[in-house]
Formats: sequence, C-alpha cells, structure tokens
Amino acid sequence: MIELRGVRFGYDDRTVLDGIDLTVEEGELMLLAGPTGVGKSTLLGVVAGLVPGYTGGTLSGDVLLDGESIIERPARERAHSIGYVGQNPAAWFVTDTVEEELAYGMEQLGLPAETMRRRVEETLDLLGIADLRHRDLRTLSGGQQQRVAIGSVLTMHPRLLVLDEPTSALDPTAAEDVLATITRLVHDLGMSVLVAEHRLERVVPFADRMCLLRPDGSLQVDEPSIVLADSPIAPPLVELGRLAGWEPLPLSVRDARRRTSSLKPALEAGPEVVADRPAGDTRVAATELVVTHGKRVVLRGVSMQLHAGRITALMGRNGAGKSTLLWTLQGRLARDAGRLSVGGADPHTTKREQRRELAGMVPQTAVDLLYLETVAEECAAADQSAGAETGTCRALLERMAPGIREETHPRDLSEGQRLALAVSIVLTARPPVLLLDEPTRGLDYPAKAALAEMLVGLAEEGRAVLVATHDVEFVARVADEVIVIAEGEVVSSGPVRRVVAESPAFAPQVMKVLGPQWLRVDEVARALGATR
Repeated sequence: MIELRGVRFGYDDRTVLDGIDLTVEEGELMLLAGPTGVGKSTLLGVVAGLVPGYTGGTLSGDVLLDGESIIERPARERAHSIGYVGQNPAAWFVTDTVEEELAYGMEQLGLPAETMRRRVEETLDLLGIADLRHRDLRTLSGGQQQRVAIGSVLTMHPRLLVLDEPTSALDPTAAEDVLATITRLVHDLGMSVLVAEHRLERVVPFADRMCLLRPDGSLQVDEPSIVLADSPIAPPLVELGRLAGWEPLPLSVRDARRRTSSLKPALEAGPEVVADRPAGDTRVAATELVVTHGKRVVLRGVSMQLHAGRITALMGRNGAGKSTLLWTLQGRLARDAGRLSVGGADPHTTKREQRRELAGMVPQTAVDLLYLETVAEECAAADQSAGAETGTCRALLERMAPGIREETHPRDLSEGQRLALAVSIVLTARPPVLLLDEPTRGLDYPAKAALAEMLVGLAEEGRAVLVATHDVEFVARVADEVIVIAEGEVVSSGPVRRVVAESPAFAPQVMKVLGPQWLRVDEVARALGATR
C-alpha cells in the first residue's frame, strides 16, 4: 500500500534517515520503534508529506502509494488518503470546540453536511468522547486532546493512519480503548496504521509487524517477537521472558501467565524486601484544596503531604486534575479554598522569580521552558542561573538523551529530547521540591531508567519529588508512594506496592503476570539468582 524506497533525509551538517526501505501493507498495523531521537517522527513526517516542507532539510528517494509516487505531493494533497496525528495535538487544532474540530477536515474535503454529521457522531462514540462535544479544546486535558486529534483524522476515513506517540498522554484504560478502536479499524475496515510509540508494552500486542530503527541507520522489520528477541529497547514483559528463557517471547500478559509454571517454584518465597527510603521533614502540606476553572470544580478537598527523601507518584484518569494540582503546588494557580505550604511559604503569594527556590516544575509541554537558540546556550544558562558548576546541565542531558549536538536548536529536537533537556534544566537547580508532569513522554526505556536513577539520587539527598504520570512501569521502578485522584478527589494513597495492586488498570506488567507481591523484573532476577 505505502512504500518507502531508499529514503534519505538530513540537513547540511547531519544525516537523520539514511536509505530507508519500508513497506506497510493493506490492513496492517505496523509499530515503529527505536531510541529517543533516532528519527521516528521524521520518518512519519516523510510519509505524511510534512518533511521537508515544514522542517527544511534535503529529502531523496521515493514514497509510493499503491505504486504511484507521491513524494512531490504536499501534505494537503495526501490528507484524503493519509491521516497524521503528531505528538503535540494541541499544536494542530484549528477550531474552538471538539465537534468543530472533528468536522473541520471533512469541510476541507467538501463532504456533504449529512455525511459530516454522521461521521462526527460515529467518531464521538467510537472514541468515548461524546460528553466532550461542546467543550472548548483549550480546556481539555492532554489525553482528551489526544483523542480529539485522532478523531479529527478518523472522520476523513483515510486509508493509512500515521500516529506519533498516540498513547503517551493517555491513562492506561484510555490507551487500551484507543488501541482497541484502531485495531477494529484495521480488522474491520482494512485501514493501514503506522504508529511510533515508546511505551511498547501498550502497542506490541496489537502490532502485526514491528520496525526497529537503530542509531546506526539500520532497519529491522519482522514479527514483534523476533525483533524484540535482541532489541536494545524492550518492555518489562519481554525482559521477563528473556530472563525466564521463554521462546517465543510473550507479547501479552495472557501469554506470559500461561508460562509461569516454570518460575513458580523459585518465586514462592516472594521478592526480597528492600527497606523504604526514610521520610524526612514535610516539604509540602496541602489541606482541603479546592480549585475551580470557571464554574467547573477541578480539585475537591485534596489533602496531601510530600516528605523529604520520598518520591510520590500522582496517578488518575485523563482529566482527573493531576496537572491542576501540580500547578497549584507550584503557585501558578490560585486555590479557592484550603491551605497550602511549600517549604513554609504560600507559593501563590510568593513572587514569581522566587517560586523556583521553593519548587521546580517540569510541565507537560517541555518547550515552554526552552527559549534560547541552541542546546549549548540552554545548558549554559541553566548552569549560570542555578550557580552550578559548568557542564552540570549538559551531563544530566547526556545521561537521559545521549548524543545531542550542542549547536542544535531546541525546537529541532524530538519531543523526547526536548523533554530530556527541560528536565535537565530544572534538575540543574536542584530544587528542594521537584514537580514533574508526565516526564517520560517520548523517552525510551534506557532514558526512563536514567531519569529514575536521577530522581532516586535527588530523593536520597533529601528532596521531595512528585511525579504525575500514566506510566505505570515508571511508577513501579521509582515511586515510594502513590496518590490516585478521580474527579478532583483523592481516592487512594499509600505505598506503591499496595496501591497499584488495588487497581488492575494501574498495575505493572510483572504484577499482572506473577501476582501482587511482584513489581519489577529486577525483583524476579534477584529471586532467581538466589535459587540457582
């Protein structure tokens, strides 16, 4: 259906794609994977017609649709056949409300009004967003915006759907719903899907084939179990399968459960008990916080504490109020009721330039923190502002996203690289309280491991860390405690092992396979090492 032949793309000083050959068949779901910054988004942009038209650079080779070359066609002339949803859906919205956004693309194609109305209704139901139809797009959570963006493309009934990190902003249940919907489109309508995703544990079970783009420019395309056998990036389930010696590797929790009999004798004693990091002084104390947006109550009587030396995960469905809570703790948002103390001060009444001395905040839109011309300038400014030793910020960035050129403009980085840079800038100041909103979006597994190691180090130095995230595997790796909120209220809180076991939606893969006492693959590895 869609074929790339010898595709090369780059700028004067660097090559991004080097001789890519790839075919996506009719009615196939192809998963595109690879390390952060390897060129996945660029490859998708080539297919959609956005590269090099919107990015600059030099493109050669050919792109064929049903055997006909389309490489010279701009994105607007491919839209009826190729639908594209990028990593930052809000940047692509052109209307004000959900219903208008779903209809906009069809209006540009000149479809009849009755057809547009029917497709809008079908898509609202398909994605479970009927209750959002009249909402202002600016008031939606990141996950809600993602579903609307996918819906605005689906209404045009494209033959190929190109998705860049479609589940990165979605909670586990919403991600499963969206992927199940996409799978139905593939199976029932014969739609082809090319999807790039870092959270492989979500997408691998649905993929027909997997394409692994490596840093050296090589491309491996095969069934997911074959590609993942020696892939440098792999979800926990695959790591567990490698550890247990299972062949072929399990791609779903159900497959893994059927093979656990060989492991059970060695795991009867349970995981090794690791002492919790001790909780220090209270750094953040919130009591009965109430926050409203217009007439809508977003936070309803939220009470919580963050302690020095502890990492707390904040979880909940899309739109539950997680980002609002973080910005309230940072001081940007005012509360309507309740008491709040961060480092002994009220952050909202503190002068803006002094707030970062109380708490450092990494927002979902990392680009908001980036304003200079090069990565080197951003890192140097972070070192100077924090009074840190020269090279501190750059060293942090190299641990999470190695190999970024210093002269690169921050807006030319991938989403994951921009996030890594923003996190590095905030971490350079070593704030006593660190607030992170979806910090693993766009990060591969090694980058997430590096971020986890840094956060643990900060906690051990006596800092309090709060991470709002949908990434249950990251929570299992790094968190001491979990707070779950729903509709602006705290519905569960406590030690990570107990809280994630209470809800299958927030349970990591290892726990789903082996039971509530197991969180991570490294726990299983230690248990097997002790019995062998």
